[in-house]
Amino acid sequence: ALQSSISLLSCLMFPNSARAPTYFVMLNVTVATLLQLVRDVPGSVDKGSICHCVVHLPKDLIRMQQLEQLRSTAQELMGKYEQELSRVANANLTLKLLAESDQRSFHAVSQDVDVLEGQLSECEREKEQEEASGHPCTLVMPKTEFPKISSPQGQGSCAHGGLQNIPRPLVMQLNWIGFSYKAGAWGPDSAPNPASSLYWPGYSHYYWLHKCYDDLVLLKKYEQWKTGYGDCNGNALYNNFMYFNYYGTGDMAKVDLFSNTLVLWHPLPGATYKNHFSYASVPWKDLDFAHDEKHLWVLYATKESKGNLVVSCLSASTLEVEKPWHTSQYEPALSGAFMACGLLYAVCSLSTHQGEIFYGFDTSTRQKRHLSILLDKMLETLHGINY
Repeated sequence: ALQSSISLLSCLMFPNSARAPTYFVMLNVTVATLLQLVRDVPGSVDKGSICHCVVHLPKDLIRMQQLEQLRSTAQELMGKYEQELSRVANANLTLKLLAESDQRSFHAVSQDVDVLEGQLSECEREKEQEEASGHPCTLVMPKTEFPKISSPQGQGSCAHGGLQNIPRPLVMQLNWIGFSYKAGAWGPDSAPNPASSLYWPGYSHYYWLHKCYDDLVLLKKYEQWKTGYGDCNGNALYNNFMYFNYYGTGDMAKVDLFSNTLVLWHPLPGATYKNHFSYASVPWKDLDFAHDEKHLWVLYATKESKGNLVVSCLSASTLEVEKPWHTSQYEPALSGAFMACGLLYAVCSLSTHQGEIFYGFDTSTRQKRHLSILLDKMLETLHGINY
């Protein structure tokens, strides 16, 4: 039913989309031709370069200013058309991605049912042996994680051995300014027991604030702010403050979300900037802020590290580096990285639709880990990943 709705939406919204640019081009060409005819006619021009001559055309008199206004109107309409077309394409792609996600969940359930049926048949065949051996047959439920559209649980414990697997991705929303804007970030307030449950998506120089998870999903009850200090790329939200790379510098910045006021900025010693060392295919992300259960972090590279990733634990109040760690991973070779329970996880790309968490670094023991945790990607380039 969802796929049928997508097809119907496409037919309703795009029947004349291919013709519209042609109409505007024809209008612009016609206006340009008329303007050339007017300029070829001798007449008087004042100091403001305004022609006072009148061109006699069939059935009408058109002044130069009217032609200029007509061309300006055509360009304005073309801009509005492209903007609306981008919004419709954005909505259409959202529905397609949701349909694909729904299909993957259905196939996963079908596979799990097949596994359980096989185990049940095996148990029935071994029922007699069970009584003799004293070892009961046990059904093993497959580990399947289904995407949930509900408020996530609170911050978890670090009493575990680290990440084991990544569930299938779920599309929450596409950005509101058009599909061509792929760089950005989103997430909840990551501080333990934050004073308020804020969720934010950010693209370009703008970000939205939602007071709960459901509002984020439904794109409602939000406040829109313009940063003016940097791009929403590599940002982190921690305890009602947003942390990011101050535009055009190696400085870190801190903004109060309730007033959108810059309250602090501080240099990050040795950090490169202006796209000197950034992730593969992800420009302008020299400083990548991260967060986990206990700390605020920043991931970056320096000239001294020769581009290898440096992990620094930050003081959220002063932005001072409390302790740095140097890794052996070259930042421009990575697709991204994030922190969880004091462990750095580095990601590389395997294909256009799949990535791999292949490397870990424990900041408490300075020990590295060789990992192989696969994750699905919705787009070819992973523009950001956070825990």
